Amino acid sequence: MEVKAKLSYLRMSPKKVRLVIDLIRGSKTEEAIVQLNFINKAAKKPVLKLLNSAIANAENNFSLKKDNLYIKKIWADEAGSLKRWQPRAHGRATPIRKGISHIHIVLDEIQPTKQKTKKVKKTKKPVRISKPEEFKEAKKPIKTLEATKAKPISKEHEKEADKEILDIRMEGKHRHKQHEEKRQLKKNKGFIKKIFNRKAG
Repeated sequence: MEVKAKLSYLRMSPKKVRLVIDLIRGSKTEEAIVQLNFINKAAKKPVLKLLNSAIANAENNFSLKKDNLYIKKIWADEAGSLKRWQPRAHGRATPIRKGISHIHIVLDEIQPTKQKTKKVKKTKKPVRISKPEEFKEAKKPIKTLEATKAKPISKEHEKEADKEILDIRMEGKHRHKQHEEKRQLKKNKGFIKKIFNRKAG
């Protein structure tokens, strides 16, 4: 049974990672761990961490033994690069590309073990319980068109409708009765004032 694990976006170029993973490809897990502990390369720490993660997946998820596992596949892919600049002579700049990589690992069994088939228990059909008798609700009388017709308007309502509706906005300074009388008087006197106010040329 194959067990997979993946390390994404490692801040290291795939060229440097491949120097380490090429040494442990095809070897047993225990031998690979010993070899990684004695390699003098910076990529050994993330690769060792990934290998331990794959072994833990095999033991916990698939109940496989550590002694019966080996590294079937391991490879590093490029995951883009970070672009930086380095100043050079005469005001120039040269680009620096810092690599990023993805590491994939696949473990497999040396001697395949038989998978235990789990017995599926047959579930019984649910028992149908009879519902209690529903209470019949009394039918509400349907209103006819005659009942919904408008009632005749009483005399009190007619009197209220005939009343004048007072508008508060019309009670201003210039619309009050007292002020309207004064305005009319001013209009009558206005003609005489115009005669005397004329300027002689």
